[in-house]
Amino acid sequence: MSSAGSRGRVAPIASQEFRRVCGRFATGVTVVTVLDPRGRPHGLTVNSFASVSLAPPLVLFCVGRSVSVIDAFRAAEFFGINVLAAGQRELSERFARKGLDRFAGVPWHRGKTGAPLLEGALATLECAVSQRTPSGDHEILVGHVLHTRVADGSPLVFYASGYRTLG
Repeated sequence: MSSAGSRGRVAPIASQEFRRVCGRFATGVTVVTVLDPRGRPHGLTVNSFASVSLAPPLVLFCVGRSVSVIDAFRAAEFFGINVLAAGQRELSERFARKGLDRFAGVPWHRGKTGAPLLEGALATLECAVSQRTPSGDHEILVGHVLHTRVADGSPLVFYASGYRTLG
């Protein structure tokens, strides 16, 4: 029997169990950033980042539809991906919090596209929005990579609901 035919008879997996299972996949930590129509920077921590294509260079990230900055990402033409270094756990935690100005006191600059880029990131990618796709309770944003920067160092890693470093 095909899996499509048996879908209706299988109980859906609980959200908490799905999160626990996905937590067994180690990921790098990124902060995605964008300017709103008034030119104010916004960002949030995501680990749902992936490369999609080499030619053309495309990446994606997923953002929950209920996050406070979703409208800024929906309106943006460009966005930034900031790959965090091992010593940037505080930045990851800051951009994951609700109810505060995440950029207050955080060193950043505008990239060539105008996208906000965090100082000290291990790597940055500036992207033009190529595609927005609703999927479940998230939206998938695909970006055409226009500019990059890479620094030496080790990445901040997230695994089993905790921060890790390599080595």
